[in-house]
Amino acid sequence: MATTNDLKNGMVLKLDGGQLWSVVEFQHVKPGKGPAFVRTKLKNVLSGKIVDKTFNAGTKVETATVDRRGMQFSYMDGEYFVFMDMDTYDQIHVDRSTVGDAANYLIEGFEATVAMHEGSPLSVELPAAVELVIEHTEPGVQGDRSTGGSKPAKLETGYEIGVPLFITTGEKIKVDTRTGEYLGRVNN
Repeated sequence: MATTNDLKNGMVLKLDGGQLWSVVEFQHVKPGKGPAFVRTKLKNVLSGKIVDKTFNAGTKVETATVDRRGMQFSYMDGEYFVFMDMDTYDQIHVDRSTVGDAANYLIEGFEATVAMHEGSPLSVELPAAVELVIEHTEPGVQGDRSTGGSKPAKLETGYEIGVPLFITTGEKIKVDTRTGEYLGRVNN
């Protein structure tokens, strides 16, 4: 248990009959008239839905213990992603809906942070950028410049992103995992 005065960004709360909500942002407000209150923006850990919620200052809220562990993606087992805990070598199966958009950038051996609550995985977080190889893209044409347009390219994960015209098949590039944007070439 904590009070609304103890809230911090990233803290996970148990509200509405046990649903888990992560604090995205919060603001303590002391109006000139009336009692103080806390205005929050909360994100549902499972569905990703974001809501605004206001609490009276000092209200008790139940906190949830979320364990974030560094794990390595091992392989696909049907619809499940299998991750291995790097400390204990235990393996867990995480379904596609929990992995979310991170699935677009996962290849065997990548490390990710898996958030767990009471033994069940809640989310998978990747680093801000990953390095992947272009599996296929159409060749550029004469006159392509670095400031030109973009073309589609299929990554080794099967995901397709837009890359500059001068990028060729087989090149290693850096991709932003939050936006899916091309960040640059990787020099070997």
